[in-house]
Order: sequence, then C-alpha cells, then structure tokens
Amino acid sequence: MKQAVTILVAALAVLSASITSVQTAAAAQSAGEVLGPAGVVPLAESQPPARIIVDPPLAEPLSRGYVFIQYRTENLRIEPVFGPNALAVTPRIGHIHVIVDDAPWHWADTSGEPLILVGLPPGPHKVEVILANANHQPLDRAVVAFVVPKVDAAKTHH
Repeated sequence: MKQAVTILVAALAVLSASITSVQTAAAAQSAGEVLGPAGVVPLAESQPPARIIVDPPLAEPLSRGYVFIQYRTENLRIEPVFGPNALAVTPRIGHIHVIVDDAPWHWADTSGEPLILVGLPPGPHKVEVILANANHQPLDRAVVAFVVPKVDAAKTHH
C-alpha cells in the first residue's frame, strides 16, 4: 500500500509539473501576439496582406444535411463598416462576400461568425468566401467543396 501511495504521489508531481509548464508556455504569449495589433491604435508601418482561412464544413452537422463553415481572417478585422473613408482605418477592416455554387449573386456578412447553410439539396456543392475591404474590393478568397448527403427528412429536426 505504501508503495502504491508513493507511486501515486510521484505521478501527481509529474502531472503538476507538466501543467505548470503548459501554463507558463501559454502565459508567455501576450494578447498582442495572439490577437494582433490593437484595433484602437493606428499602425505606423504597412500591413501584411489580408488572408482568409476557411475550414471544410463540420462533419457531424453535414451528415444531417446542415452546412456549418468556420473561417478566420489574418491582418483584417471583420466589422460592419463600409465606404471609402473606412479604407484608411488601421488595422484594416472589412467583411466577407459569400457565393454558393457559382450563383450570379452573393451576400455580404459582417458577423465574423460561422456560415450556416440549411436546405441545400443532396449532392456536390461549393462555397466561395471572398475577403473584401470596406469598399467591397476583394483581398483574398477561398473555396470549400463538399457533398450534402441524402438525409431521411423524418430524422432531421430544425
């Protein structure tokens, strides 16, 4: 019994040291390193190009016919601000345009939240997400292709 307690105490000590190491590493990154420059102070130097990173739809909702697409931006903040004067704002602000299945129309989104598409028919689809500046000029784009499975309507619930 004493040997089991000794082993348990040693294991807890190793676990505690590991947790402290992870916490120290996480604390070493400042908010600015993780989030980028503060949105309240104009930047003194030029900004790197804006980028959009789009994930494939989440698998579980897609299996039920619902398309949830997460995305993130780099070097641009998604904000509901538009017009030529907004182009001078630093750090850069903008929004996204979304095109489904090469439709001749798109919609603009300023929420910064995942895209949710419900009601697409079963089969292959693609969604193009365009990162745009405050004057609607494209800065970057990404396309995600996926297949909506045929789902028994009796088993789905909105």
